[in-house]
Amino acid sequence: MAKVVTYQRGLWEQLYLPELVRGMSVSLRHFLLNTVLRPWKNEICTIRYPEETRVYPERFRGVHRLMKREDGSVRCVACMMCSTACPANCIHIDSGERDDAGIEKYPVKFDIDELVCISCGMCVEACPCDAIRMDTGLHMPPGELRYEFYLDKETLLSLGKRGIAKQGGAGPDWREDYKEIKNTRAIYDREGKKYSKLKGS
Repeated sequence: MAKVVTYQRGLWEQLYLPELVRGMSVSLRHFLLNTVLRPWKNEICTIRYPEETRVYPERFRGVHRLMKREDGSVRCVACMMCSTACPANCIHIDSGERDDAGIEKYPVKFDIDELVCISCGMCVEACPCDAIRMDTGLHMPPGELRYEFYLDKETLLSLGKRGIAKQGGAGPDWREDYKEIKNTRAIYDREGKKYSKLKGS
């Protein structure tokens, strides 16, 4: 049997003035300590992004990218498993037929709405051919218009490179390939609305 507990608030507590004054005093104390009283011992937690960045863990889920085959084509076979597994419904794929008899389909259109994406990684887990990854280590750059947050197939491929996955799981260790990814940085070109890769910058 559940015990019902009632809490009676007085008139002073119903006005919420004590908590309001307490919250403002905390903010004022931090402001004065970091700007006037002892600025040499700054305790402000903000950093000057993007000039300064934090060290992210190796498994940080960054912006999506599409991997390539040995011939430079996209690894995706348009099986729709990533868009089916996506709980936010932010992946949109239009498929087309390939001339290669071993691979039936390819994505004619592959768009991701990064405003809707919740960075859960379900698309990466669902992909059976290691075509989509979230290991770029990059945040989605800011923008002013909604269409700037749509990543199309060309943008996703420009972030990707040749995949190392082999049939049956054979192939080099992913950590060796990840060392190159960690040294890769990307900038957002506002004119072309594309990412461009810069090594070691």
